[in-house]
Amino acid sequence: MTNPARHEKSRLSRNEIAFRPAPAIVLVEPQLGENIGAVARAMLNFGLSEMAIVNPRDGWPNERAMAMASGASLVLERARLAASTAQALSGFTYALAMTARPRESLLPVFSPRAAAEEMKRRIDAGDRCAIMLGAERAGLSNEDVGRADAVVSIPVNPAFASLNIAQAAVVMAYEWAIADGRAPAPSDLVLAPQATKAQFEGFIGHLFEALEERRYFFPPEKREAMQRKLRTAFARAALREGEVRTLRGVIKALTEGPPKG
Repeated sequence: MTNPARHEKSRLSRNEIAFRPAPAIVLVEPQLGENIGAVARAMLNFGLSEMAIVNPRDGWPNERAMAMASGASLVLERARLAASTAQALSGFTYALAMTARPRESLLPVFSPRAAAEEMKRRIDAGDRCAIMLGAERAGLSNEDVGRADAVVSIPVNPAFASLNIAQAAVVMAYEWAIADGRAPAPSDLVLAPQATKAQFEGFIGHLFEALEERRYFFPPEKREAMQRKLRTAFARAALREGEVRTLRGVIKALTEGPPKG
C-alpha cells in the first residue's frame, strides 16, 4: 500500500529541485498549445521551472498545452502571461535570444554551452536570466532580438536550420543542467574484480599451450609475433576474474575431445 506521507515528501523534494535558481524561458507569441506543453516538459526535465508566455495565439490557459506537458503541468500552472516581450522581460537583468540567424545584430553570439555557462555565472551572482524563443512560424522579430543582451545560436545544419521551439528548449535546458553541475546518477552495476596478473598469465599460458598443440603457431619463426598480438588483444580487454575462468573453461572444452554420449 502506498504511504501518502512518503509520496507527498517525494513530491516536495522534486519541487525543491525544480525551483532552484535557474533561467526562465520566455515564449514570444507561440502558436500551438502542444509546443508550449512540450517546452514545459523539456524545462522540468532539466530543472527549469519559470515560464513567461507572450500573446499565445490560441489563448491561455490551453488544454492542449496541459495535456502535452504531462507531469510538467506545474510549470504551466505557474506560467506568467504577458502582453508584450518588454513586459515579459521587465523583471530580468540579462536576456538571451535563441535564433538561427543573428540578423546583422552586433550582439555577442553564444553557443548553447557558452550561454549556459554565462547564465550560471550571473545567476550565482544574483542576476535573473531569461531565454527568449520566438513563434514557430518565423522565430523572434528583429525588435525582440534587439531586447536581448546576446544571441544563442545552435550549430545546426545550415541547409536545414529550422528547429521546433521545444527542440531548441531541450538543447538549451540540457546545457543549463550541465552548467548547473547536474550529473547522471551513479551506476548500480557492480563490476567483479579485475583479474590479477597471475590469473591473466595463467590464462595466456593455457591458451598458448592449447594453440601449440593444435600447431596454430606456424611457421615457427612467427610464433613470438603471433603470441604478442594475442596477449595484447586480451590485455586490452581488461578481463575480470570471472571472465578469465570462463575463457579457461572454453579452452578446456575445446581441447578435451568431443563430448561424451
